[in-house]
Amino acid sequence: MKRPAVFMDRDGTVNEQMGYINHIQRFVLLPGAAKAIHLLNRQGYLAIIVSNQSGVARGYFPIGLVHEIHNHMRRLLRQEGAILDGVYFCPHYPGGKVADYSVACECRKPRTGLIEQASGEFSIDMARSYIIGDRCTDMELAFRAGMKGIMVKTGYGLGDLTYVMPTFPYQPFHVAEDLLDAVHWIVEGDSASACSHRR
Repeated sequence: MKRPAVFMDRDGTVNEQMGYINHIQRFVLLPGAAKAIHLLNRQGYLAIIVSNQSGVARGYFPIGLVHEIHNHMRRLLRQEGAILDGVYFCPHYPGGKVADYSVACECRKPRTGLIEQASGEFSIDMARSYIIGDRCTDMELAFRAGMKGIMVKTGYGLGDLTYVMPTFPYQPFHVAEDLLDAVHWIVEGDSASACSHRR
Protein backbone atom coordinates (compact mmCIF):
# COMPACT_ATOMS: atom_id res chain seq x y z
CA MET A 1 0.00 0.00 0.00
CA LYS A 2 1.36 3.41 -0.98
CA ARG A 3 2.31 5.88 1.74
CA PRO A 4 2.70 9.64 1.52
CA ALA A 5 6.22 10.98 1.97
CA VAL A 6 7.65 14.22 3.26
CA PHE A 7 10.88 15.01 1.43
CA MET A 8 13.07 17.38 3.43
CA ASP A 9 16.07 19.41 2.44
CA ARG A 10 18.94 18.95 4.89
CA ASP A 11 21.03 22.07 5.50
CA GLY A 12 18.92 24.96 6.75
CA THR A 13 15.83 22.78 7.15
CA VAL A 14 16.82 19.88 9.43
CA ASN A 15 20.18 21.22 10.64
CA GLU A 16 21.71 24.67 10.99
CA GLN A 17 22.83 26.27 7.74
CA MET A 18 26.60 26.71 7.94
CA GLY A 19 27.55 26.80 4.29
CA TYR A 20 29.50 23.66 3.49
CA ILE A 21 29.53 21.34 6.48
CA ASN A 22 33.11 20.14 6.16
CA HIS A 23 33.43 18.59 9.63
CA ILE A 24 31.08 16.46 11.68
CA GLN A 25 31.27 18.90 14.61
CA ARG A 26 29.66 21.57 12.44
CA PHE A 27 26.47 19.50 12.12
CA VAL A 28 23.85 20.84 14.54
CA LEU A 29 20.17 19.87 14.46
CA LEU A 30 17.73 22.77 14.38
CA PRO A 31 15.38 23.07 17.38
CA GLY A 32 12.22 21.04 16.82
CA ALA A 33 13.61 19.07 13.87
CA ALA A 34 13.65 15.73 15.71
CA LYS A 35 10.16 16.38 17.07
CA ALA A 36 8.94 17.11 13.54
CA ILE A 37 10.36 13.89 12.13
CA HIS A 38 9.02 11.90 15.08
CA LEU A 39 5.57 13.33 14.32
CA LEU A 40 5.88 12.22 10.71
CA ASN A 41 6.81 8.73 11.93
CA ARG A 42 3.76 8.59 14.21
CA GLN A 43 1.41 9.80 11.48
CA GLY A 44 2.58 7.22 8.93
CA TYR A 45 4.51 9.47 6.57
CA LEU A 46 7.81 8.41 5.05
CA ALA A 47 10.47 10.86 6.28
CA ILE A 48 13.10 11.30 3.56
CA ILE A 49 16.07 13.65 3.20
CA VAL A 50 16.99 14.96 -0.28
CA SER A 51 20.11 17.12 -0.32
CA ASN A 52 22.63 18.68 -2.70
CA GLN A 53 26.18 18.15 -1.41
CA SER A 54 28.28 19.69 -4.17
CA GLY A 55 31.18 20.17 -1.74
CA VAL A 56 32.24 16.67 -2.79
CA ALA A 57 32.66 17.68 -6.45
CA ARG A 58 34.20 21.00 -5.46
CA GLY A 59 36.88 19.18 -3.44
CA TYR A 60 35.88 20.68 -0.09
CA PHE A 61 35.45 17.28 1.58
CA PRO A 62 35.38 13.58 0.62
CA ILE A 63 32.16 11.71 -0.03
CA GLY A 64 32.94 9.57 3.03
CA LEU A 65 32.35 12.61 5.24
CA VAL A 66 28.84 13.01 3.85
CA HIS A 67 28.04 9.42 4.82
CA GLU A 68 29.63 9.98 8.23
CA ILE A 69 27.51 13.08 8.82
CA HIS A 70 24.35 11.28 7.73
CA ASN A 71 25.06 8.42 10.14
CA HIS A 72 25.63 11.02 12.86
CA MET A 73 22.37 12.75 11.93
CA ARG A 74 20.45 9.49 12.17
CA ARG A 75 21.97 8.80 15.60
CA LEU A 76 21.06 12.24 16.91
CA LEU A 77 17.50 11.87 15.65
CA ARG A 78 17.11 8.34 17.03
CA GLN A 79 18.11 9.63 20.46
CA GLU A 80 14.95 11.75 20.31
CA GLY A 81 12.76 8.99 18.90
CA ALA A 82 12.87 10.19 15.28
CA ILE A 83 13.61 7.86 12.37
CA LEU A 84 14.56 8.77 8.81
CA ASP A 85 13.28 6.30 6.23
CA GLY A 86 15.77 7.42 3.60
CA VAL A 87 18.63 9.82 2.96
CA TYR A 88 19.49 10.72 -0.63
CA PHE A 89 22.08 13.24 -1.76
CA CYS A 90 23.72 14.53 -4.91
CA PRO A 91 27.53 14.91 -4.76
CA HIS A 92 27.82 16.35 -8.27
CA TYR A 93 28.62 19.78 -9.64
CA PRO A 94 29.61 20.55 -13.25
CA GLY A 95 33.01 22.19 -13.36
CA GLY A 96 34.07 20.97 -9.94
CA LYS A 97 37.61 19.90 -9.02
CA VAL A 98 37.00 16.18 -8.48
CA ALA A 99 36.62 14.58 -11.90
CA ASP A 100 34.45 11.65 -10.80
CA TYR A 101 31.78 14.01 -9.49
CA SER A 102 32.21 17.01 -11.82
CA VAL A 103 29.40 16.00 -14.14
CA ALA A 104 25.98 17.18 -15.22
CA CYS A 105 23.50 14.83 -13.56
CA GLU A 106 19.82 14.22 -13.04
CA CYS A 107 20.01 14.12 -9.24
CA ARG A 108 21.10 17.68 -8.46
CA LYS A 109 18.07 19.60 -7.23
CA PRO A 110 15.90 21.02 -8.71
CA ARG A 111 16.15 18.03 -11.04
CA THR A 112 14.06 15.11 -9.80
CA GLY A 113 16.63 12.30 -9.71
CA LEU A 114 16.70 12.02 -5.91
CA ILE A 115 12.90 11.79 -5.81
CA GLU A 116 13.03 9.09 -8.47
CA GLN A 117 15.62 7.15 -6.46
CA ALA A 118 13.34 7.22 -3.43
CA SER A 119 10.33 6.22 -5.53
CA GLY A 120 12.27 3.20 -6.74
CA GLU A 121 12.83 2.02 -3.17
CA PHE A 122 9.53 2.95 -1.53
CA SER A 123 5.91 2.73 -2.59
CA ILE A 124 5.06 6.42 -2.40
CA ASP A 125 1.72 8.15 -2.83
CA MET A 126 3.12 11.14 -4.70
CA ALA A 127 -0.21 12.98 -4.81
CA ARG A 128 -0.22 13.17 -1.01
CA SER A 129 3.48 13.93 -0.61
CA TYR A 130 5.30 17.18 0.16
CA ILE A 131 8.70 18.81 -0.19
CA ILE A 132 10.00 21.07 2.59
CA GLY A 133 13.03 23.30 2.10
CA ASP A 134 14.65 26.67 2.65
CA ARG A 135 15.58 27.45 -0.96
CA CYS A 136 13.65 28.49 -4.04
CA THR A 137 15.15 25.49 -5.82
CA ASP A 138 13.28 23.23 -3.38
CA MET A 139 10.05 24.84 -4.53
CA GLU A 140 11.04 24.26 -8.16
CA LEU A 141 11.76 20.63 -7.30
CA ALA A 142 8.28 20.33 -5.80
CA PHE A 143 6.75 21.71 -8.99
CA ARG A 144 8.77 19.38 -11.23
CA ALA A 145 7.91 16.36 -9.08
CA GLY A 146 4.20 17.23 -8.92
CA MET A 147 4.16 17.78 -5.17
CA LYS A 148 3.28 20.62 -2.82
CA GLY A 149 6.26 22.69 -1.74
CA ILE A 150 6.56 24.21 1.73
CA MET A 151 9.13 26.95 2.31
CA VAL A 152 10.62 27.33 5.79
CA LYS A 153 12.08 30.58 7.09
CA THR A 154 15.11 28.86 8.63
CA GLY A 155 18.45 28.63 6.81
CA TYR A 156 18.34 30.68 3.62
CA GLY A 157 14.54 30.72 3.70
CA LEU A 158 13.86 34.20 4.99
CA GLY A 159 16.32 35.75 2.54
CA ASP A 160 15.00 33.77 -0.42
CA LEU A 161 11.43 34.68 0.50
CA THR A 162 12.33 38.36 0.73
CA TYR A 163 14.63 38.83 -2.26
CA VAL A 164 14.21 35.91 -4.68
CA MET A 165 10.69 34.54 -4.31
CA PRO A 166 8.77 37.69 -5.38
CA THR A 167 9.86 37.16 -9.01
CA PHE A 168 10.47 33.40 -8.88
CA PRO A 169 8.15 31.35 -11.13
CA TYR A 170 7.68 28.48 -8.65
CA GLN A 171 5.87 29.71 -5.57
CA PRO A 172 5.49 27.72 -2.34
CA PHE A 173 2.15 26.14 -1.55
CA HIS A 174 2.70 27.20 2.06
CA VAL A 175 5.26 29.14 4.11
CA ALA A 176 6.18 27.86 7.59
CA GLU A 177 8.38 29.18 10.38
CA ASP A 178 10.43 25.98 10.58
CA LEU A 179 10.28 22.24 9.97
CA LEU A 180 8.08 21.53 12.98
CA ASP A 181 5.61 24.24 11.94
CA ALA A 182 5.55 22.79 8.42
CA VAL A 183 4.88 19.25 9.66
CA HIS A 184 2.10 20.45 11.96
CA TRP A 185 0.51 22.18 8.97
CA ILE A 186 0.72 18.98 6.88
CA VAL A 187 -0.68 16.73 9.60
CA GLU A 188 -3.48 19.09 10.57
CA GLY A 189 -4.43 19.64 6.93
CA ASP A 190 -4.59 15.93 6.19
CA SER A 191 -6.60 15.32 9.37
CA ALA A 192 -9.11 18.00 8.37
CA SER A 193 -9.33 16.52 4.87
CA ALA A 194 -9.94 13.03 6.27
CA CYS A 195 -12.71 14.37 8.52
CA SER A 196 -14.44 16.11 5.60
CA HIS A 197 -14.37 12.90 3.54
CA ARG A 198 -16.02 10.96 6.38
CA ARG A 199 -19.01 13.28 6.61
